[in-house]
Amino acid sequence: MGTLRAIFAAASSMAAQASSAQPVFRPPAVPLVAHNPYFSAWCMGDQLAADWPRHWSGAVLGMAGMVRIDGVAYRWCGAFPQHVPAMKQAAVAVTATRTVFSFEQAGVGLTVAFCSPVIADDPDLASRTVTYLTVQAASRDGREHEVEVYVDCSGEWATHTPDQEVRWSRVRTGGIEWLSFASTDQPVLKRVGDQTRMDWGTFYLGAATGPNTLGVMTGHTIAREGFAANGVTPTDDDLRQPRAARDDWPVLAFMTRLGRVVAEPKHETFYLAYDDQFCVEYFGRKLRPYWARAGKPFAEMLAEQVAGRDTIEKRCDEADRSVRARLERSGGAAYATIGELAYRQTMAAHVIAADIDGAMLMFPKENSSNGCIGTVDVFFPSAPFFLVENPELLRAQLRPVLEYAAGPRWKFPFAPHDLGTYPKANGQVYGGGETSDENQMPVEESANMLILVHALAKHDGHAAFTDRSWPTLTAWAEYLKAHGLDPENQLCTDDFTGHLARNANLAAKAIVALGAYAALCDLRGDKDAARTWRDLAERYAREWAALAGAGGPGPSVLAYGQPGTWSLKYNLYWDIALGLDLFPRELIARELAHYRAKANRYGIPLDSRADFTKLDFLAWVAAMGGREDFEALFAPIHAFANDTPQHVPLSDWYDTKTSRQTGFQARSVVGGVWAKLYRDSAR
Repeated sequence: MGTLRAIFAAASSMAAQASSAQPVFRPPAVPLVAHNPYFSAWCMGDQLAADWPRHWSGAVLGMAGMVRIDGVAYRWCGAFPQHVPAMKQAAVAVTATRTVFSFEQAGVGLTVAFCSPVIADDPDLASRTVTYLTVQAASRDGREHEVEVYVDCSGEWATHTPDQEVRWSRVRTGGIEWLSFASTDQPVLKRVGDQTRMDWGTFYLGAATGPNTLGVMTGHTIAREGFAANGVTPTDDDLRQPRAARDDWPVLAFMTRLGRVVAEPKHETFYLAYDDQFCVEYFGRKLRPYWARAGKPFAEMLAEQVAGRDTIEKRCDEADRSVRARLERSGGAAYATIGELAYRQTMAAHVIAADIDGAMLMFPKENSSNGCIGTVDVFFPSAPFFLVENPELLRAQLRPVLEYAAGPRWKFPFAPHDLGTYPKANGQVYGGGETSDENQMPVEESANMLILVHALAKHDGHAAFTDRSWPTLTAWAEYLKAHGLDPENQLCTDDFTGHLARNANLAAKAIVALGAYAALCDLRGDKDAARTWRDLAERYAREWAALAGAGGPGPSVLAYGQPGTWSLKYNLYWDIALGLDLFPRELIARELAHYRAKANRYGIPLDSRADFTKLDFLAWVAAMGGREDFEALFAPIHAFANDTPQHVPLSDWYDTKTSRQTGFQARSVVGGVWAKLYRDSAR
């Protein structure tokens, strides 16, 4: 009960803040259920009861929440029944692992807390797809009130589109009643693409059994209207199955009578869970989630999550406090607020799997951009998050790429872009795939991999991780030696801007990567090679300054030979964070001074060609200077998140003048917000 009391107290504090004159941060969207690219539900609006929860892609995930106070019904979640008034939402707060809503109506305060325990430093726990939904009620006017709570989930939670058929069933075990949906077809790991939802496995909604709780599986109207009218739902399940999820919208529903409520809160916890059976296909092998690596069945994991809820929620409390304190100490309150919003988004854009030998593998999905899996220039921007919170998770993302690049199918002297299209990691699909170097990112991805491998080795204090892949890493360093200083016409991670020859920022990344390779040679004990590669990187850095026009009072150019242009040299961040010191600090100071002069209301444009920027790279740039530079350059990110009119999971590509989303949402790259914290911790 201690954890629940803490949640209730926090909700009361939130409501008080919201009613004061102090400005309250308004996130564009907040996570409700956040585990992986499929099991992902968001409130995409300011009010939980103004619309249905939605998958990160925007597709509806029907969930209705209601409460009856002294016989009068109110909605706290979802858009139906429309004639039932919405409760007054007093506040919403987001921590690393929780989203907590505070409501007030008819003398009762209602707290609704969604807890997804995706704690980065516990991969086993983070890979478990169970969210706790706790609904608490307490009197706010000193009187007793009779309170009943209702929650349901529709068949949309188990389908890609609502025309797919679902079946439902129930099971009681360990004092919990589990209601479930599963698609009829069960196309396990069949559907690939970007904005896809789960249509295999089984979705569960659970609650403790008891005389005051009733679970039913039936059509949405009879369940919701029955509760709203008289607090009664059907006692018999609807037997007309299977049927399409949109055919009278079957729901899994629970109604709980909390009874007479006074100042001491009463609560009920519901469990939302997903058994995906297999979570990813890795070169033809169907892999199970990491928690199942020793053959543990889903029912056993589910029982552990229920029995250990108090302990797990306490761990979430500790993680929430730690994340907030560390971010705030590093960069201030605004920095901490954005970091908290980014935490679950970063984690939930991945799946943590176990290879056939039990080794941990982590795969990001390139949400809302092309649906690729294991994209190097997607996990590169999020790397500061993992280097701070758990470097083993970054190692688990690098390992599949290194194994693929060392195998016979990858025939190029540079690093691959991706491993396939989610959830099939069966080989690169971007650009020319495995057959052509057309539209690939050779300098970008090779440099990314070298930098990240060095960052892990620096953390480890040794380079043992490189033993199996050293010939591959050396080939990439040789490629950058030949092509990195003055890149040909090619794509970089900002591929939405098109091909660009002689890209100065891309060249800077290549030079940093050569310095990283030199440091790896040193850690491996090859001092001669380390000196040779270090000399090369230092020489290239001097030549870069001349080519990019960075030696004078103005900024470096967007591309060599294009005077009057400029771009964010966000790749110089890694020169600072890794302590490579290839580029003079006065050069970086001049760059930052120019950026501050070019800043619009919501940040600095990515370059001189357009007004849009990238949130992750802007956070890197902010972390390159001192505290004054950081606060000046990061504050617009906070303003963007608060003001953007698009109610979507945090976008990383937006207009710096209007705060409107240009593209992308729900991507893991927002883990780049951790750049300041990583730089501080790496000193």
